[in-house]
This record gives sequence, structure tokens and C-alpha cells, in this order.
Amino acid sequence: QVQLVESGGGLVQPGGSLRLSCAASGSIFSIYYMGWYRQAPGKQREMVADITRGGVTKYADSVKGRFTISRDNAKNMVDLQMNSLKPEDTAVYYCNGRGAFQAVGSGFWGQGTQVTVSS
Repeated sequence: QVQLVESGGGLVQPGGSLRLSCAASGSIFSIYYMGWYRQAPGKQREMVADITRGGVTKYADSVKGRFTISRDNAKNMVDLQMNSLKPEDTAVYYCNGRGAFQAVGSGFWGQGTQVTVSS
């Protein structure tokens, strides 16, 4: 019913910047929260940032001050601006969308996009 497609991943040097985008389609009326999660090899998937339809944001401590999440409800898109990237930011990044009554970690997921931070 809902499809999420990420774009913008790639290889970047430490200290560099990257912008990820996620486009939602389908029954998008059901999405209240949108966010970005990431998973590195050997580690659990973690929430990076999320945002409500009203624009209330939440960030993981590890990315505060470096990453910014934004949402355009009219275009059904959510972006993640990543600045001052570190090697430990290397992971597959996934876009997530869920309804107002769905639990964290549930809902709909994009296919993932690889972000690699290396010199």
C-alpha cells in the first residue's frame, strides 16, 4: 500500500556531506511518522532521525548537530542532510514510515541506500 524509495547514498570522505531523499507513494495518508534508520555490519539497526507530520523531530545522540531531517508533506518526501560525516556513520540507511498508532520499528521500509565514509 505504501512504497518508499531512497536515493542519495554513496561514498564520501570524512568531514564531507551527503543528502539522502525518500519519496513515498501509495496510501500515504496513513503515514504520520517518517524517519531514517541505519544498520552497519554486525550491529543492530538504529534510529537516526524521525519527524512527525507536524515537523517535530528526534535525533540519535550520535548525529545531533550533524544531521538534519526535513519533510515536505505536499511532495510526500523526507530528506536527511548529513554533514561532518564520520567513518562510523558508514551503514545502509533505510527510510521508514508508520502510522500514528504503529509501534517504533514497524510500518513501511525502503530498500536501503549505502553510505560509506572513508578516506
